[in-house]
Amino acid sequence: MIISFQCSFTTLASPQSSAGRSGPYLKRPDTHSLVRISAISAQNQDIHIAKRRCDYYDLYDELIPYKDAWSWQKHMVETKHALLEADKDECDSVVVLQHPPVYTLGTRSSEKFLLFDLHDSPIDIYRTERGGEVTYHGPGQLVMYPIINLRHYKMDLHWYLRALEEVVIRALWSTFALTGSRIDGLTGVWVGNQKVAAIGVRVSRWITYHGLALNVTTDLTPFTRIVPCGISDRPVGTLSKILNDSNSMQNVTIPRFKDCTETWDACTLLDVTHKSLLKEFSEVFHVDLVQKGVGEFKRISTLPES
Repeated sequence: MIISFQCSFTTLASPQSSAGRSGPYLKRPDTHSLVRISAISAQNQDIHIAKRRCDYYDLYDELIPYKDAWSWQKHMVETKHALLEADKDECDSVVVLQHPPVYTLGTRSSEKFLLFDLHDSPIDIYRTERGGEVTYHGPGQLVMYPIINLRHYKMDLHWYLRALEEVVIRALWSTFALTGSRIDGLTGVWVGNQKVAAIGVRVSRWITYHGLALNVTTDLTPFTRIVPCGISDRPVGTLSKILNDSNSMQNVTIPRFKDCTETWDACTLLDVTHKSLLKEFSEVFHVDLVQKGVGEFKRISTLPES
């Protein structure tokens, strides 16, 4: 089944890439390459600005149907628009989850990147309003959907894409000592020549939705039925495979979270990775994360669309 919505979106080209592509391991990425979201200085003197609140919904260990997560995003965007029109504002929101197997297309995605008949898809497929080409979501992949008001950060779509890449790059380094990199003209994050994170967003009157997807323990088989993100000459990879590559991981000491006392391969990789993504998201966007109940997410996601 394909579900299509009519909408407009201008796909964004990616600006400059980051350094650090000489080798994927044990080379610290340039975490200062991204201009941090910082307080405005008064006469070149630093002043303290309180962090913006961001509610987060932690469903990293649940398979949320794509349609439900999409409905939640659109509802949150509509709510924030209504508040802005009333000269009010609401804290930002972000959710981390997994999806059952599904293909998604951007609003301008080309069907030539589907290696099957669009009307005879092996799994559900949705055409959405995000940018980018076709991609796959499924179990073992962590998906993060931020619903944030860029008026409080930087009203620059390219900057926002780079900020999402930075979240992944920092998480890879701080947790696994892996160097994530950018590639000129492309959006996403690579470890070596393997793309581990895809990014596709929509911004509506400076409110963001859609987001990023990081392959952690993902079965890559469904990616063989498409040309992921329209990139045919670079493979898709997963953290689990990269971390289990003994040659690549020689003499690497994996930093641990304080609440994880086991060796890295005995920990739940998805749990460790999702904690790192949330931590780095809060740092890059300079927000205080406040956890919300899962029930609230599910209530909103099943509301009828306006």
